[in-house]
Amino acid sequence: MSSARSSLPLLQVSGLTVMRDRTTLLNNVGWRVERGEHWVIIGPNGCGKTSLLRALTGYLTPSAGEIDLLGERYGESDWRDLRLHVGLVTSALQASVPPDEPALETVISGKYAQLDLWVKPLAVDRTAALRLLRQSGAGALSDRLWGQLSQGERQRVLIARALMAKPKLLILDEPCAGLDPVARTRFLRFITELSRTPRGPALVLVTHHVEEITPAFTHALVLRAGEVIDAGPVGATLTTRTLSRAFDANLRLTRTRQGFQLTVHA
Repeated sequence: MSSARSSLPLLQVSGLTVMRDRTTLLNNVGWRVERGEHWVIIGPNGCGKTSLLRALTGYLTPSAGEIDLLGERYGESDWRDLRLHVGLVTSALQASVPPDEPALETVISGKYAQLDLWVKPLAVDRTAALRLLRQSGAGALSDRLWGQLSQGERQRVLIARALMAKPKLLILDEPCAGLDPVARTRFLRFITELSRTPRGPALVLVTHHVEEITPAFTHALVLRAGEVIDAGPVGATLTTRTLSRAFDANLRLTRTRQGFQLTVHA
């Protein structure tokens, strides 16, 4: 990668607007992710988080605005190729994984951007996939079938799958949904370890639970009704005032040793 290319932000979103059937899903969204930053996107249900993710991964065409990813612009580059540089972990993928597929093959499928792997894996693919499963704390699951995995195990396998393509950006779309408290704590510890991996991807955590925002995350993007109401370093952005505005409620945000806690007042 040239020095000019490496100096560019990983992601630059400018004036992004998405409209469908006279409904505005996103309105004039601006966002910039620099190398070395780890972001959280937070806001209530219906605030535009899913629409933003779909636009970033090329599954939702913008009505206006620009998206630059890794120095390439949406509409001017082949988004199918760029998509290989963005890892996405979302529960929406789970239903597309065959229940009788071994976890190792699920991970390998990430290299080829396939679900239900049909190509014959190379030996080097198996080696890399097993290494990633071990890194994610799921090495013992390599031969287990997808249908036999717990929710927490599936999330770890999906992260290993996303890392198989060596992405520059890894998006975690509400990864703790459905996890019990113990599994969630272990999963968040793993995410923290991943954030410290040398030359690892920039992380983007999408959530509406502040308790999931660990010290690994450096910046926050707060959405409400399809618009950005604040963006920047976590310390300056995640405040009682901002979140009360985002959720349209009387809230109180407090910091804990583990991260944050949000209290709702009548």
